[in-house]
Amino acid sequence: MVLAHDWLCGVRGGERVLDRLARVISAEAEVVALLVMFDDGRPVTAALDRLPRVVSDVGCVGPASGGLRRWLLPAYPMIVQNLGRKLEALHDRAPIDLVVSTSSAAIKNLPTPAGVPHVCYLHTPPRYVWSQGAEYERAGGLRALGLRLARERYKDWDRAGTANVARLLANSAHTAALARACYGVEPRVIWPPVRTAMFGDARGPSGATRDGSWLVVSALEPYKRVDLAVCAANRAGASLVVVGEGSEGHRLRAMAGPTVRFVGRVDDEELARRYASASVLIFPQVEDFGIVAVEALASGLPVVARRAGGAIEIVTEGVTGGFFDVPSVDSLLDAVAHCPRNADEACQRAAERFSEERFDREVLAELRPYLPGRTYLPS
Repeated sequence: MVLAHDWLCGVRGGERVLDRLARVISAEAEVVALLVMFDDGRPVTAALDRLPRVVSDVGCVGPASGGLRRWLLPAYPMIVQNLGRKLEALHDRAPIDLVVSTSSAAIKNLPTPAGVPHVCYLHTPPRYVWSQGAEYERAGGLRALGLRLARERYKDWDRAGTANVARLLANSAHTAALARACYGVEPRVIWPPVRTAMFGDARGPSGATRDGSWLVVSALEPYKRVDLAVCAANRAGASLVVVGEGSEGHRLRAMAGPTVRFVGRVDDEELARRYASASVLIFPQVEDFGIVAVEALASGLPVVARRAGGAIEIVTEGVTGGFFDVPSVDSLLDAVAHCPRNADEACQRAAERFSEERFDREVLAELRPYLPGRTYLPS
């Protein structure tokens, strides 16, 4: 069996799902290798770091695995084809029975050897191509021009690649609807695994004291709309802590007032403390699912989210948080004002729907028909 992923350049929601898949599948069959388009060489998780990695010829060149990979969209078909040849070579040495990919970009279109089924766990059709191109183009410049020029040809390739996937799984009803619209297929929805127990335990038996602050946990990228949270905090004079880094970091810091604090990337222990002490998580983007929102609920923290995307499946208005309909500061501030307080127990109960154990059961039920009758070790 082979796992495949778009890139290993940090640990975010997609890598958490990949890690859980590696651990679930390894209990059923040997995993031969992990194929990735780009790899910056840093450790990821213990389960993933144990696997041999096969990286595309471009993806193991240092700059390509950093910010440069965002400029390589027109080359993604070539890069995936290169990985397909490497997969064929693996198959020639030790026959592979199944390929399982997790994709938000291009690895879904990986060509597999004849007779080898491919099951894809889809985080989203590529946002910058299908659904949120305008958000990615807001900064303008060469990157925006490149996206416009490459979009239609990329869509044709992306549709064709999906036709070769034996089974498509989606991380939310929102993503399933996008898959129907983009690819004309009907995926099975399996919510991602969330470490609900870990974040729930962080509050302790009596719960920590909440300090009235707002919290954002996000990559600082254009479509995440962290700018809305920053501007709302500026206007309200609210204390806002922003966890995360990204290409928008400098711009967001420049617009932030004295009550907004950026703390960069933090480890799990520090993140749990942030969830436990804040009073509301601001989730301003249209997200395909929203693992961060579930982590917050698991810690008893209510969530104010945009009424769109995966957040609709996570947040219950007036019980575990609130929604704003328009991406504006006024709409966000109104939702914060009406967000429930002292909702720890309701939030934690709601989060249990997204546990790791539930994911394990559901994903294994989908994979077992494809699991090999024998296992193959790396040669």
